[in-house]
Amino acid sequence: MLKQDLKNKEFSLVLSGGGALGIAQLGVIHDLEEINLSPSEIVGTSMGAIIGACVSIGMRERDIFSLFEEFSNIFNWVKLSLTGHSIIKNTKIEAILDKIFFDKRMKDTKIPLKVIATNTLTGEIKVFDSSDDVKIKDALLASMAIPGIFEEKTIDNVIYSDGFLCENLGINQASFDDILAVDVLGENSFDKEMPKRLFKTMNVLDMFEKSMRILIHNQTKTSLSTSNKTIQLLEPTTKEYKTFHFHKYKEIRELGLGLL
Repeated sequence: MLKQDLKNKEFSLVLSGGGALGIAQLGVIHDLEEINLSPSEIVGTSMGAIIGACVSIGMRERDIFSLFEEFSNIFNWVKLSLTGHSIIKNTKIEAILDKIFFDKRMKDTKIPLKVIATNTLTGEIKVFDSSDDVKIKDALLASMAIPGIFEEKTIDNVIYSDGFLCENLGINQASFDDILAVDVLGENSFDKEMPKRLFKTMNVLDMFEKSMRILIHNQTKTSLSTSNKTIQLLEPTTKEYKTFHFHKYKEIRELGLGLL
């Protein structure tokens, strides 16, 4: 039914943030390629922005997937910071993005791209698109800058943080009336029961992550309930995985297969 609904239509592909969980979106990209269905626009937040940007410049899903082999070893992209406001510096991540996007700017994509970030000082949403004379890699570094975790990104004297603070699933930023949205932090991202770990510390950490997922899910529900667009929503079942499980990239990708 889904492929019939979108065939021969212009539609926006909206990809959510979610750290390693976002890799599930590759399964959906794979299936779209299998049926030769291409979006007219891509809107992404955080990890969804990274994957969406790769698609927007013409990369195939298999090539994007191979990049996560590099991400699967955290030592390839994590460099701890002893100063500033975050625990991870962007140096290694920026080097990886450099190899993918070089000096391409937002206007240089094959498919129009929108990247969602947050103005760290005001809390206002910022949507980078072709009207911004900004390098793709810089917009992505802004969109993925989880406060306290990843180094915030300054662009044109404005400090930006992760887009999930404003809109983790950017359906409100879509230009087209038909939307295919993939939300890895949706209803299927958390258990409907309390954590039951042996050690209290693990239960506390599980509760914190579950709380964040519920908070983001409720943010998205509000956006969905107020939208007047036709939205096909895909919610991979990601509750068994953590947002830092990059080493489980193969298993997480499979969560997005067969959802179309």
